[in-house]
Amino acid sequence: MAADESLSPLAPEDTGRLTAFARACKAAARAVVLYPPSHPAIATTLGRIVSSTAPPALTSPLKISVLPNALLLDGRAPARPDEAIAELAALLHDHLIGEITVHPGGDIEAWRSFLLLLGRSSGDVRADGGISRLWTTIGGRHLELREIDYSEVLRDRAGGQAAVWERVIASWLQSDARDLDEEEIRMLLGIAGDPRQFQELVAELDAQATSSNAGVSAKTAALVRMLRGIAEAVARTAPDQLEPILRNMAMAVGRLSPDVMLEMLSQRSTAGAEGQRVVGEVVRRMSDPTIATFVAHNVIEEGTSTDRLAQAFHALVPDEIHRHRLLALAHDEVASSPLGQAAGFDSLWTNVSEMLTSYSDSSFVSDEYGRELSGARTQAIEVERVSDDPPDRINAWLATVAISEVRALDLTLLLDLLRIEQDAVRWRDLMRPIVAQIEDQLLVGDFEAAQQLATVLATETGPNGTSGRKSSAARAIEQLASGPMMRHIVSHLAIIDEAQFGRVKELCLAIGNVLVGPLAEALSTEERGRTRERLTALLIAFGATGRQTVERLKGSSNPAVRRTAIYLLREFGGKDALPDLTMLLDDSESQVQREALRAILDIGTDAAYSVLQRALVSGTAQSREAIMRSIALLRDERATPLFAYIVGHVDHRGPLLPIYLTAIESLGALHDPAGVQALKDALHRGEWWAPRRTARLRAAAADALARVATPEAISVLREAAESRSRGVRSAAKPQLARAERGARVAAEHPLRPPTV
Repeated sequence: MAADESLSPLAPEDTGRLTAFARACKAAARAVVLYPPSHPAIATTLGRIVSSTAPPALTSPLKISVLPNALLLDGRAPARPDEAIAELAALLHDHLIGEITVHPGGDIEAWRSFLLLLGRSSGDVRADGGISRLWTTIGGRHLELREIDYSEVLRDRAGGQAAVWERVIASWLQSDARDLDEEEIRMLLGIAGDPRQFQELVAELDAQATSSNAGVSAKTAALVRMLRGIAEAVARTAPDQLEPILRNMAMAVGRLSPDVMLEMLSQRSTAGAEGQRVVGEVVRRMSDPTIATFVAHNVIEEGTSTDRLAQAFHALVPDEIHRHRLLALAHDEVASSPLGQAAGFDSLWTNVSEMLTSYSDSSFVSDEYGRELSGARTQAIEVERVSDDPPDRINAWLATVAISEVRALDLTLLLDLLRIEQDAVRWRDLMRPIVAQIEDQLLVGDFEAAQQLATVLATETGPNGTSGRKSSAARAIEQLASGPMMRHIVSHLAIIDEAQFGRVKELCLAIGNVLVGPLAEALSTEERGRTRERLTALLIAFGATGRQTVERLKGSSNPAVRRTAIYLLREFGGKDALPDLTMLLDDSESQVQREALRAILDIGTDAAYSVLQRALVSGTAQSREAIMRSIALLRDERATPLFAYIVGHVDHRGPLLPIYLTAIESLGALHDPAGVQALKDALHRGEWWAPRRTARLRAAAADALARVATPEAISVLREAAESRSRGVRSAAKPQLARAERGARVAAEHPLRPPTV
């Protein structure tokens, strides 16, 4: 919805209120992702939103339209731009929110649930069904969200054309619709000739009717007015185009819901002569592929068949043989969708086919009850009209059917059934709703409920399980592990607190080792640091089985994932990790090399140093250079044993001479007394047949001892200065004077670091 330029900007008071709301939402959206629920920042930032949207600050709903970079309040733009408004608009628009209505009274937990949804990536949210579906599943009531769909496509048209769309659709939604003008008729002739655009028009009409809380009857009446208005306009201005446009109408109504389709079919006898004729002509032109698409579209939307879909299908196709042929077409369309790729699709389609071909309510709905049911809609309207129940009583009744209450009842029912059902076949049939329930609970982040159901399955697969249930429970667990379970868990890991993460860990461990593979797969492609950290913790919790995933992780193209493999190797520990760590020393990423080297140092055994020595001796020049580059960057006391080992075991002759010299220099740079003995050995080592090399090595060792400058190092230099070997004396004397001078300065000025 674009801002109406004929309206004046918001008043300063309303501008301030919208700006304050946007700033508070932006601050709280960052806080809920970064901090646990108990952190003071959560209460502070969310408290600002609660106080500004609760009575008396807010006494009536706040209806905010969302543009890509702006927010409109009641169709009017703020008097002055603000960065927070633009940022919040971009965030909401990224999640395809076109309109948000804030009702007074939302508490801190309700706002936190909404902002946690905004904190998830828009791709993950859309993959899980869209933010509107997720918000409805959570049971949020203080906010109403209108998700952008085809309506956004229409709004993105040119400004003049968008205004015409608004006028035309508004006219159809009114019971006393006016005649269309020439400009509107011209546009309709263009749009009605394109099946895809005509479907967009029907979707926009449906969206606006939904946003205005129109019921099925009102929505269908608006649809009939639209069909009749377009047909009359085409018949007057371009009668030769009437037939193809009626076929386009038939294709468009093939995307309707079963409720609207049934209502439209029922209005063939009540919509008036013109409405009856148009609806009949449109339905008559619904081809077999269109009806098959109607069935397939609604099966995909619902994930199964419904009684309303069966009624609509029977009304459209009275002939039973013909229904079987159309179901074959619908099967192919559903099979090519994501639903068709899901496990158990063949069983699902068998149930759908049986319901759609043999549906009848005569066996369980008496004639008297059928008459009562037919009049229920009229009676409900009358009850609504004369209702005198107080608001608090109505709210109490509504609370009993809230989404959260219904989910709690579902959980209780399933747990009771799992406990009391003794028949193995019936218990097996429970597995399908159990798996679906666990996946739904993980989708909305109800880990405690999911854990309760998963624990029952895990118990049945264990030694204390019932023999008739064990295989059914095991298959259900395998279905969970191969389904969207891990994707749902990963979507929450970055934003849940430690208590919730503890429940996730218990859930994963209850399901068992079948999750190790999906965990490693998720970790190998994960980019977010906090999510990687928690996936790693889950793998470590699986112990030795988690250790087996390292091979997959260390071959990842993502350097961060390879560093995670090193972390796992370090956590699992043991000399068995040394070969893997040695391979990672030759990694193309310098940070991975350093982490592998640190892991070897953490092992800290002669075997670890020996592995490293062999890598230096037998590796290529490029490999040795990479390892030494990583070693040279180590500047902590854990590296001293490694450098001492190199000085004591690496051959100082030939191509390894630079490595030997680097180890001596590094021992001096660390100033660690533990390296003095290795430097002493290097100072006295040498060959008479290589005087230049010997002098160079001794000078390096003496220089390193002087840099260490501890009493032990100075004592070694004094002994060397009096050595019988002239080469040793020549190397030690100048460094001894330097070390003693530095020691005197350090004694006179304790706070000044020694200069040697």
